[in-house]
Amino acid sequence: MREIPLSLVREKIKELFISANIELEDEVFEKLKNALSKEDKNSLSYEVLRILNENYKIANNKRIPLCQDTGIAIIFLKIGQDIHFSGGVLKDAVNKGVEEAYKQAYLRKSIVNDPLYMRKNTFTNTPSIIHCEIVPGDKLEIIALPKGGGAENTSRLIMGEPSWGEDEIIQFVIDTVKGAGGKACPPIIVGIGIGGSFDYVGLLAKKALTRPIGTHNSCEKYAHLEEKLLNAINNTGIGSGGLGGKITCFAVHIEIYPTHIASLPIAVNIQCNSHRIKRVII
Repeated sequence: MREIPLSLVREKIKELFISANIELEDEVFEKLKNALSKEDKNSLSYEVLRILNENYKIANNKRIPLCQDTGIAIIFLKIGQDIHFSGGVLKDAVNKGVEEAYKQAYLRKSIVNDPLYMRKNTFTNTPSIIHCEIVPGDKLEIIALPKGGGAENTSRLIMGEPSWGEDEIIQFVIDTVKGAGGKACPPIIVGIGIGGSFDYVGLLAKKALTRPIGTHNSCEKYAHLEEKLLNAINNTGIGSGGLGGKITCFAVHIEIYPTHIASLPIAVNIQCNSHRIKRVII
């Protein structure tokens, strides 16, 4: 049994959220630069991409947030079954790490304590959303995903008919992306969950966003569907900032899970161009 002090978990969570909100991943930078090379230099979409590239360089150099919306804190924990946490409660350590990150780096705190009647800011950006998975071994993997409200608000879930095929799923995804338009801050990344249950399919879609950009589902049929959807989304002409253009989407990632014979849950979770994600293994 390996012991991991929760003080270490708290510190790593803090570091991840500060880094995620300031330093854009290289894979996203590459996608932005590649998109810039494909757009007409006289188009509004090209100008949006040019500004985005410049913005992210400035954020990194000056150590300031990539975006004013520094997100709701989403955390994925893969916990080795041979780990024992010491020095407190795991949930408390995670939330404390988030709180310290948002205070230390002067990140905007966006969480309200009551979603309907008393929308009062908690001033800590907590509580966070924590997803735990128990895995073999004695390692702890932490994925930090600060998720902006704009793109999150454009996401959708539907309980489809079990008779649906590719065409119906593609139409649902395209309708969702068109409905999002410029509100999701394209170019976007689209996470899709298929299967499971009403509650689980949304998690699948969110989890899909944690994959490295452009990686494919291990099943050839779903990998092919990812490519079909990517092409279909880019053919909508929504473009960067919703101002028209060739590149609307960087990647489509699909995650699946077995489901009930009478069900076909489908969820679409959209991520903006400021794809902020950091991970560490302890």
